[in-house]
Amino acid sequence: MASSEWCAAMASEFNALMQQATWDLVPKNTVSNLIGCKWVFRVKRRPDGSIDRYKARLVAKGFHQRPGLDYDQIFSPVIKPSTARLVLTLAIQKRWHIHQLDVNNAFLHGKLSETVYMQQPPGFHHPNYPNHVCRLKKYLYGPKQAPRAWFNTLHSFLLSYGFVNFKSDPSLFIYLKGDVKLYTLVYVDDILITGNNNHAIAKCISTLATMYSVMP
Repeated sequence: MASSEWCAAMASEFNALMQQATWDLVPKNTVSNLIGCKWVFRVKRRPDGSIDRYKARLVAKGFHQRPGLDYDQIFSPVIKPSTARLVLTLAIQKRWHIHQLDVNNAFLHGKLSETVYMQQPPGFHHPNYPNHVCRLKKYLYGPKQAPRAWFNTLHSFLLSYGFVNFKSDPSLFIYLKGDVKLYTLVYVDDILITGNNNHAIAKCISTLATMYSVMP
């Protein structure tokens, strides 16, 4: 909290959560299943080792959750290493461009189906309601069911765009239309797109960016 860089990073994350209406505040005495939260810090660096930016992420303490009360299904498919190697090998042999995307605050887009209460973020307690707690309206990083909820949201988008889910690996999506072939690999909030048509790839990424905040 004494570092201006980290304070700015936390403020940026907090403001993004507020813009997304991630929670509302309710009196603590009405809550039984309360989970904590914490800040996680990471320095992102450029290829030459210099500092690119300071990244702060608010993470809910999912280990405080109780099955049947705070969550039910938690499994989230991730790309299999063998599938990733196969697609990357194909892209290299065909000399296709490979695009890696990072979805900012991806879990905020997951549909919240349970009622989850969380403590206010450290250092960002509401001045008028310091003893209230957050009733989540959207997922943060940390809750056990958040990755699955985000994957289901992305899954629906890709299918609506025209991709087909690969049967042997649920995290691989294939787009086939005429001569265009696109492959999308999903690993939580990281997305890799490659294929034989750069214009089609750019169009897909542009459409994705209208739905979510993505960084190359």
